[in-house]
Amino acid sequence: MNKIPISVIVSVKNEALNLPSCLDKLERFDQIIVVDSCSTDDTPIIAKTKGAEVLQFQWNGKFPKKRNWALQNADLRHEWILFLDADEFVSDEFVNEVGIKIHDPYYNGFTIRFENYFMGRKLKYGYGFQKSALFKKSKGAYEKIDEDLWSHLDMEVHEHPIIEGKVGVIKSKVVHKDFKNLEHYISKHNAYSTWEAHRYLQLKQTKNTLLSFNQKIKYSLINTGLLPAVYFLGAYFLKLGFLDGKEGFYLARFKSHYFFQVQTKIDSFKNNIELK
Repeated sequence: MNKIPISVIVSVKNEALNLPSCLDKLERFDQIIVVDSCSTDDTPIIAKTKGAEVLQFQWNGKFPKKRNWALQNADLRHEWILFLDADEFVSDEFVNEVGIKIHDPYYNGFTIRFENYFMGRKLKYGYGFQKSALFKKSKGAYEKIDEDLWSHLDMEVHEHPIIEGKVGVIKSKVVHKDFKNLEHYISKHNAYSTWEAHRYLQLKQTKNTLLSFNQKIKYSLINTGLLPAVYFLGAYFLKLGFLDGKEGFYLARFKSHYFFQVQTKIDSFKNNIELK
């Protein structure tokens, strides 16, 4: 079988639980690169056993972070790059569609949509999740944010790719299902909310015209203090999250609390930190 000419970059740190299932589903792609942040579990061993190339990344606190670093330093055999996390699992339908659409010269990138699981349950309702994680390396890169003084996250999380030209949509969804526990989810979002609070304060001092439409809405609602309530009402009622049972309720509450964390941390940082 001819391999699909895409270089897949999987960004990881201590992902021994999720990584085997992720890599098993990528066999039809020609190049698989696992970019590891010095894991202390069996992550790099698993990656090599599965036939992936392994690169070690140690962030120096400055630009570039992990994904942009991989774009700049990995030996990428192909023009098309697909970025995945270890808890994101492609399907045969997704792979088939991608294998066709990358040959359309009209597009330089594609937005990927996700099928979300929470606490082991597949969610059919609530807000969807998508990101532009498939693009030509000569036409895109993740946005650069000046965060040398405050960020502790070595990988682009909320940064979105800046892609030159037309961006299409892959209709087949990727499964987003983390096999780690709820404690890990809460810990991760605590770190993300700290980053987002600093990012908000930074944006108050700059004129960033590269924000996506959704980012502009999010930061505008943070200005009003209404984002936690608006998110919960939208996810649970407007987007019918209540039809997903208790897991739909839990996720809507956790996400609304995430935005509450962002807002309270903004107030805290305003009183203690002067951003330059």
